[in-house]
Amino acid sequence: MPSNHRPSPRAIQPVAAPAAQAVPARAADTTNDRVFAQRIDWNLFKLFVEIVRSGGIGAAARRLNRQQPSISAALKRLEDQLGTTLCHRRASGVVPTAAGQALLKICEQMALAARDVPHEVAKAAGTVEGSIRLHMISSLVCPAFERALVGFNTGYPGIEIKFDIAPHSAVIQAVASGEAEMGIAGDTAVAAGLTYYPLMRETQQLYCGPRHPHFGEMLGHPGDFVQERFILTGEDETEQLRQFRRRFGLGERVGGLAENLHEVRRLIELGLGIGFLPTVVAEAAGAMLWPLLPVDILPSYHVYVITRGEGERGTATELLLTAILAELERSES
Repeated sequence: MPSNHRPSPRAIQPVAAPAAQAVPARAADTTNDRVFAQRIDWNLFKLFVEIVRSGGIGAAARRLNRQQPSISAALKRLEDQLGTTLCHRRASGVVPTAAGQALLKICEQMALAARDVPHEVAKAAGTVEGSIRLHMISSLVCPAFERALVGFNTGYPGIEIKFDIAPHSAVIQAVASGEAEMGIAGDTAVAAGLTYYPLMRETQQLYCGPRHPHFGEMLGHPGDFVQERFILTGEDETEQLRQFRRRFGLGERVGGLAENLHEVRRLIELGLGIGFLPTVVAEAAGAMLWPLLPVDILPSYHVYVITRGEGERGTATELLLTAILAELERSES
């Protein structure tokens, strides 16, 4: 350790030592690092994380079903090997010191690396096979997602993706129950135990078909369409759209009902009623539809890639998620 004391000029004398001996300290440090890595009990790191997350030694002992003295002794052993205090013991529990906070970050990185081990080994061995059940909303239009699927299929031809089309709420329920490994849907209330990655933002517009008297006219106010017959999407309707309709009294008269957006679009084109569709769906299909509402009042919401927690995802699902997120990042940059 460097000292704050500056030696006097008399103390600084040249010594007749070979140049190779001028840097032994770092070599000693490297040796100590290797010895530490060889002798440390890696379970102590897991135990330290459990103590911090539980908020105390007693709480950690109860969660791990172990005796409190053994937990306390293990923490002391880790502190002795590191040569510093990691936690302050208080009546309310333990509080990590600055050194403890630094170690906690390192332990979290180690945990992430450990979770990646089976995925990386499978990739290197070229043995990634299996299937992914993906539940998603109908008529999704997201070029980045489509590019990710193409690249994923090219890189991992041994993985099969099984697509199931379902309403928003059913997608989330399927992922939460384990029926699906991954879902793509909108959600207003984040479900416990699930992880959400923003995929895109979807906006809903009110459309009419070419046979409707408002086709080709100026945009109107929602109140102008209260008496119109509507094509509704049933359970596939997002909460944001449902609130928007109810606020303006839209959809009281029903001209048709379909939970598949392709069918909703077809019924609107045929003139059975007016109805809401995601703008990207209407534009991508080149449909003969006319927008009826100003853009600045339209309901919109995020569509997410939804999975279970990191430790619960299989290798195939982890790889597909990585491909999607990487493609989204490329698209944004």
